[in-house]
Amino acid sequence: MKKKNKIVNSLRQFRVWHRWVGITIALLATISALTGILLAFKKNVDLLQPPTNKGESFELSAWKSLAELAHIANVSFSTAYPGVPNHIDRIDVQPNKGIVKVLMEKGYWEVQLDGKSGEVLSIAQRHADWIEHLHDGSIISDGFKLISMNVLGWGLILMIVTGLWLWYGPKKIRKQRLDR
Repeated sequence: MKKKNKIVNSLRQFRVWHRWVGITIALLATISALTGILLAFKKNVDLLQPPTNKGESFELSAWKSLAELAHIANVSFSTAYPGVPNHIDRIDVQPNKGIVKVLMEKGYWEVQLDGKSGEVLSIAQRHADWIEHLHDGSIISDGFKLISMNVLGWGLILMIVTGLWLWYGPKKIRKQRLDR
């Protein structure tokens, strides 16, 4: 009888853990799943990520310098959106498409330029970038990203272990009852 009580008590405790870990994991997993679905369509939906244009020349030797292209991007962005911060975060060079994407630090903006002529092909927001930051938790901070992804991973492992015990424990109790 003592062994049965141990099993019953552990099942009760596991149910509590399973419930609270499950609620936490469900919240994180739902956010991650929904944003993951959106990110799967980022190349197909122009609202999520602006379409990549084609430039004139794929030959890098014919292109303007990166400094010139960065200057053109800054001036074009400032003209189109005065008052919006426009510090460059990074420059994405795509020789196979003949373009340069200049990505801004704030607001997830991008300026696409023709690599050869420096012509502005588009200025648009990249919504997929902030969705990606929400997806992995880095929208809050890198520390939160590390903690939330570890909670999600370890929580899923704990859910598997407690779920298996919640499935197997009652079977074990029934078997003990039948063996008596």
